[in-house]
Amino acid sequence: MLARKEILKVKPYKPGKPIEEVKRELGLKEAIKLASNENALSPSSRVISSIEKMLKSINRYPDERCFYLKKALKSKHKLSSENIVIGNGSDEVIVLALRAFANPGDEVVTAKPTFLIYEIASTIAGVKVKTVPLKDYRYDLNSIAGALTKNTKLVFIANPDNPTGTYVTAREVDAFMRKVGKDTIVFFDEAYFEFAEGLNDYPCTLNYLNKKNVIISRTFSKIYALAGLRIGYGLANKDIISAMDRVREPFNVNSVAQVAALAAIKDRAYVQAAKRLVKEGKEYIYKNITEMAYDYIPSATNFVLINVGGCSKTLYQKLLKKGVIVRDMSAWGLSGFIRVTIGTMKENIKFIKALKTVNKGG
Repeated sequence: MLARKEILKVKPYKPGKPIEEVKRELGLKEAIKLASNENALSPSSRVISSIEKMLKSINRYPDERCFYLKKALKSKHKLSSENIVIGNGSDEVIVLALRAFANPGDEVVTAKPTFLIYEIASTIAGVKVKTVPLKDYRYDLNSIAGALTKNTKLVFIANPDNPTGTYVTAREVDAFMRKVGKDTIVFFDEAYFEFAEGLNDYPCTLNYLNKKNVIISRTFSKIYALAGLRIGYGLANKDIISAMDRVREPFNVNSVAQVAALAAIKDRAYVQAAKRLVKEGKEYIYKNITEMAYDYIPSATNFVLINVGGCSKTLYQKLLKKGVIVRDMSAWGLSGFIRVTIGTMKENIKFIKALKTVNKGG
């Protein structure tokens, strides 16, 4: 084999099935996708308008420094542009951190199960991955602290977590940070931040930026509905950002994504509407799956992890045939669970109806 030995260890990430693919394969006229934690709402009119204006200029390379988007983020977070790196989705911020700081022989520590990209990207980088089991479906920060060694270069913490939807509290994070050595970087992946920020005990990780080696990543893929444009960002002290910028590909964020993100970040009314949709949708799904005697994990995100008891792969296939795409969680080691994204109320109703039909043998 010509490939590096690390590459042969990688199990490729398998995304949720696209709607058109399901319709084509199963001969369906209609299908809904509740598998990838996307925003069920289309982007705001402000975003669409900004995209339309930019299309006339896509013959030119994008702004390599993302000047205007950084300016908006600088104002939002009360930081300097030197504290911000823009990525091709927040996934790229994860890759940049590994590329800039992890050497072969270093360790990365994270939980299991959690976001699969931490392990995939670390394996590609030739870094040893050490995982700590979740405790009651939550990151066990006390045990993670106990797993750190002098070789631990990065700790990945998804908060809120994917796939469980749970979060670690401000008190837990503060206790953990006091145990982390100066040569270890703590990476807080806050892709679902906007859904959790109203919780009283959710941590403000920005408070650690000038005290510890911390990277915070956030995304425009979820609450801002720009998943198809792939844009996210990282926040850290200027030395960390400088190192990540050195290993970033030139023109890594396209022009359309930049103007769309800039428009989206200013549209507070849209964000509030998306939050209301998720809140109402979760309440509806909680109520109905409880009536069906299913257990679920209370979620601080826009998705719900549901224990369906039997074979989740079989249930997934049955729902697929009814035009409802959810996520079978076997790949995460959660056999018997499915993960369901909150959709529009029409989509949520279709999911519950399909689930009830399948339960009755239909």
